[in-house]
Amino acid sequence: MDSGALRPEEEGRHRRGPEPLWGESWYFDFAARDGSLGGFVRFGLYPNQSAVWYWAALVGHGRRLLLVHDHSMEPPRGAALEVRGQGLWSAVNCETPHDHWSIGLEAFAVAMDDPVEAYHGERGDLVGLGFDLEWEATALPFGGPGEYGQACQVSGEILVGDEQLELDGTGHRGHTWGVQDWWSAPRSSVSGILDDGTTFAARDQHGYISRSPTVEPVAIERISDANGLPLALAVTLGRLTIDASVVAPAPLLLESPDGRQARLARALCLYRSTDSEGNASSGTGWADHSEPG
Repeated sequence: MDSGALRPEEEGRHRRGPEPLWGESWYFDFAARDGSLGGFVRFGLYPNQSAVWYWAALVGHGRRLLLVHDHSMEPPRGAALEVRGQGLWSAVNCETPHDHWSIGLEAFAVAMDDPVEAYHGERGDLVGLGFDLEWEATALPFGGPGEYGQACQVSGEILVGDEQLELDGTGHRGHTWGVQDWWSAPRSSVSGILDDGTTFAARDQHGYISRSPTVEPVAIERISDANGLPLALAVTLGRLTIDASVVAPAPLLLESPDGRQARLARALCLYRSTDSEGNASSGTGWADHSEPG
């Protein structure tokens, strides 16, 4: 998919379907270029549930997992992607379609010494977390019906309590719409940007590589700990062979409106890649795997 295949209005909301779990999500991740810091934001609109599911996280070397996880936000009344609740405000803004997005966040995050606590009630300390970040496209969008993504450079300011961090990194953003059911079957995804300029993204059995117009087959093998948190991955995506080591996990426990649960094991990763001609490169990105039950 190239940018000419997408109309500017595709960046906004789509007509809802009748299904209870029909949803629309805008997703953004980021990583420092050395992999020492990373995070993500997901704004999930579920109009037939009259709810917004909002996630944000920050992880890094020597840092506790900071998690914002709220499925009870009221949806915005207008077209703006802005939510406000107790201890949480965020605005997700399309500055220029398919080119530039910004996110503001002011929230209290739960800081967890052990990330597995995210599966067991999210016990931890409340810490102020703020994002003032910009995603600017570095490649054309990729994707298919009901979804697309884009590689970006990411910059701005992150606040953790009294600590101020400047970010100059890379990341991906994505936009999906349709039935978004985490509880029926396992799902896997991986995305990253390498230092030779190659970008890649994959979900389940298909993926995309920059400068390639074709949909590539993908295989993902995971090594996980006893709690299901990822330790390493091996990914084959078209001409690329990618080995990933986990810098820091950022898991979430997802509960459906009817009470079903799924464990979403997300992680900031360092990548080493070799293409079919033996050329090696390294980079950063995010990977996840969800399991129902």
